[in-house]
Amino acid sequence: MTDSLKQLGAEPRICRVLSVFDLMSELVKRRPVFHSETDLQHAFARALWELAPEIESRLEVPQSAGKSEYLDLLCRRPHDTTAIEFKYWTRRWTGAVGVPPETYRLKTHGATDLARLHFVSDIVRLERFRAGLDQNGLAIMLTNDPSLWESPGVRSRNSRDRAFRIHEGQALAGKLSWGNGDCERNDRELKGEYKLSWRDYTPLDSPACPFRYLVVETRPARFRGEFAAPPVPSQASVGESFKGGCRGATTGVV
Repeated sequence: MTDSLKQLGAEPRICRVLSVFDLMSELVKRRPVFHSETDLQHAFARALWELAPEIESRLEVPQSAGKSEYLDLLCRRPHDTTAIEFKYWTRRWTGAVGVPPETYRLKTHGATDLARLHFVSDIVRLERFRAGLDQNGLAIMLTNDPSLWESPGVRSRNSRDRAFRIHEGQALAGKLSWGNGDCERNDRELKGEYKLSWRDYTPLDSPACPFRYLVVETRPARFRGEFAAPPVPSQASVGESFKGGCRGATTGVV
């Protein structure tokens, strides 16, 4: 069975014990909205401990000696490890939700091309972090910006981030080139094949607009043979490449 078929046929699990979909279903009951990505990470880790106390978790775990590379969340139990990266991308919303009501003031991140680039970069990092290990990885994107899960309009089909689109039904595989291949620093190469399927986090009539999430699971290298992926540039270096003209005219075009 190919890796892509396994992706379609298996439910992503944390340490082969807890379904990430079940965890998200429980998490939304307590926290329908988050103040920040860090807030999401802590709430996710707490829910994990409550649902599966046999799984230990660590936040911001260093991954490379001599480099400032950190994994958002490392989950482990004997003989099983799951690496998790989070992305929390919001558009402007202010309101109170929860019991008792808690006030949230979400800002508009905008620049959805950056959201796509960073999410794909997370997948590449997870493939590399668990290369040769009996470990799976989960890249999780939570957002209330519909432009990330909806199919692109006609104006966006030629945008420079077109190969990095993560909308419903999209497939990601192989080398993804930024623009016309004229910005190699933003190019990414995936070892696996990933069919993308979004799920509702909050209801469609949620006051926060609603929130949906995407989960991509990377499998242990032993399922597809050994590989060694090249390091992914840091977000700082990605920002520098945009200053040099790599980003192009994608800003504001969704």
